[in-house]
Amino acid sequence: MDIWHIIILAIIQGLTEFLPISSSAHLILFPQLTGWADQGVAFDVAVHVGSLFAVLMYFQKDLRPLLGHWLASIMRGHHTPESRLVWGVGIGTIPVGLVGLAIAGVGLEEQLRSPLIIATATIVFGLLLWGGDVLGKRERDEFSLTWPDILLIGLAQALALIPGTSRSGITITAALLLGLNRKAAARFSFLLAIPTIILAGVVETVSLVHEESVVNWYALSLGVVFSALSAYLCIRAFISLLDRVGMLPFVLYRLALGGILLLITYQ
Repeated sequence: MDIWHIIILAIIQGLTEFLPISSSAHLILFPQLTGWADQGVAFDVAVHVGSLFAVLMYFQKDLRPLLGHWLASIMRGHHTPESRLVWGVGIGTIPVGLVGLAIAGVGLEEQLRSPLIIATATIVFGLLLWGGDVLGKRERDEFSLTWPDILLIGLAQALALIPGTSRSGITITAALLLGLNRKAAARFSFLLAIPTIILAGVVETVSLVHEESVVNWYALSLGVVFSALSAYLCIRAFISLLDRVGMLPFVLYRLALGGILLLITYQ
């Protein structure tokens, strides 16, 4: 990978990780469409670490009191809406972890990376996103989530292991259908990203260690920096514009992308 490949792929990861348009689909398809070599597991780990830094930076003021309430719930048994939200993020991560282990155990990762599956998931889950935005009542915030709500969102997140689904897209869709307003749905989705990205990074790092390949630390560091910067700017813009633009622009983008992929697949 030359420097421009690194920068472009890192920016793509940063922009698409938190927009409801599927980062994994773009990272898989962009090298295929441009003729670039696959960037490999090590680079995927690096750009996900960059995305993790971005969401931690964006939510740093919110995370401190949330973690304080969570620790109080452990030490004194005092539960608040804030502590329940943190517990909810942890519980909501369990389904994607279990399903991810199951997929890895039976070796389905490569089969799920086919352009046809990515195109189909991009279109189908894009339409579901539009349905959630139109049908959702948008009356609740993230602190009102019940345990059944959190479990449903967690189960929805597990579907994001299918490339093209979009982790943020499917969790925002589920949250909207449960009545959360757009900003609350996005905030809970981004908080769910923290343990999910950590889990994915650990799994990919273990895979990298087992490969015993030579690591280009300069390339990885560059990927972390550009992924973090683009992801942070993306989160800020997405949250601020959400109520004004809604989900329709992302739905239209997904339909166009899915249609193009289908045309390429069946040429």
